[in-house]
Amino acid sequence: MNKNHFYIGIAFFGMINGIFNQLALLFALIHVQILAPALLFGSTGLTLMFSSLMVSTATIIIAGIPAALYERFAGAADESTPTSLWIWLAGTALLTLPAIGNFLEYGL
Repeated sequence: MNKNHFYIGIAFFGMINGIFNQLALLFALIHVQILAPALLFGSTGLTLMFSSLMVSTATIIIAGIPAALYERFAGAADESTPTSLWIWLAGTALLTLPAIGNFLEYGL
C-alpha cells in the first residue's frame, strides 16, 4: 500500500476523534477557555474549533509513540516502514473507538 494511503487514514481517524469524541473535546474546551480566554477573542465557536484541532493533533501524536518505538527498536533508517505505519494507523483507530458511535450516528 502507498504511504499516502496510510497518512490519509491516520488523518481521517484523527479528524473523527477530534470532532466526535465528546469527552476529550469537552476536556480541551474547558482548559482552553480557562487558560487562554483572550487568545481566540472570547468566541466560543473559535474556541471549540481550536479544541477540536488540539484533540485531533493529540490523537495523532499519542498513536505515533508505539510506531516510533517500533522504528527505534527495529533499527529503521530515515523513512517509516510499512509495519510502523500499520502500527500508527491501528493506534489512531483504537484511540478513535469512543468517537465512532457519534460519527456513525451523525455522519460526515
